[in-house]
Amino acid sequence: MKTNRRCRALLAVSLNLMALLFSTTAFITTHWCEGTQRVPKPSCGKEKKTNCLNYGGNETANETNQNVVHYSWETGDDRFLFRYFHTGIWYSCEENINAAGEKCRSFIDLAPASEKGVLWLSVVSEVLYIMLLVVGFSLMCLELFHSSSVIDGLKLNAFAAVFTVLSGLLGMVAHMMYTQVFQVTVSLGPEDWRPHSWDYGWSFCLAWGSFTCCMAASVTTLNSYTKTVIEFRHKRKIFEQGFREEQNFLDQEAIKYFRERSVQSVTPSGEAFVALLVPENPGCHPLQH
Repeated sequence: MKTNRRCRALLAVSLNLMALLFSTTAFITTHWCEGTQRVPKPSCGKEKKTNCLNYGGNETANETNQNVVHYSWETGDDRFLFRYFHTGIWYSCEENINAAGEKCRSFIDLAPASEKGVLWLSVVSEVLYIMLLVVGFSLMCLELFHSSSVIDGLKLNAFAAVFTVLSGLLGMVAHMMYTQVFQVTVSLGPEDWRPHSWDYGWSFCLAWGSFTCCMAASVTTLNSYTKTVIEFRHKRKIFEQGFREEQNFLDQEAIKYFRERSVQSVTPSGEAFVALLVPENPGCHPLQH
């Protein structure tokens, strides 16, 4: 029993730790959503000679460059290119088409004014989610390594399960609110930011993986608590049943013992009474004369 309970507690601690690591990584990274943005090609210059527009400049110098587009109103989509972007809770980073690297801007500033309150509520829920995970993890570690008795371990187990379940619910709400804000921002956000195509990234997968590990840890903790309680109740029932049987056996033995003692105490007095009535020498009895 003790070994199985310790294995369940160790599994719950491991799942909670994974949920904590996944949620923290997702919270600080910027790959919740990623995709491409359709933006105009920049003008060609001395530093920019590929994927650019030539507005009637030195055409002969650019004839050999296949990536230079000669500007005209009939070119259509040739005037645009698709740059990669990725967005998190805090920042949205885009590929820099004029130079190497990326440029980032605050996603909170990009969100529409009507959604800023929901976005901040999502951020607060994410923070509370991580904090409750830390509390649940600490209680599980105390129950695993420092619980002095089974009763204290059960109390810590119950509190850890409650905190873990609450954290999981907060995490689910936070993820859903962020998804809602991003989808509204895609439609109503700034023109120069709106994605042409997008999908969820690995940070988003980590966030929901954290939620899954969190709920698995809470279920494991509750399972350990209920199994321990059921085992204690079963052992108590067996003990009480055995105690009652032993008590009945002792009562029967006591009754038998007192019956034997009462018979032994009554028999000598009866014999003395009969001896008084019947003398030892019947020939000397006066009635015989």
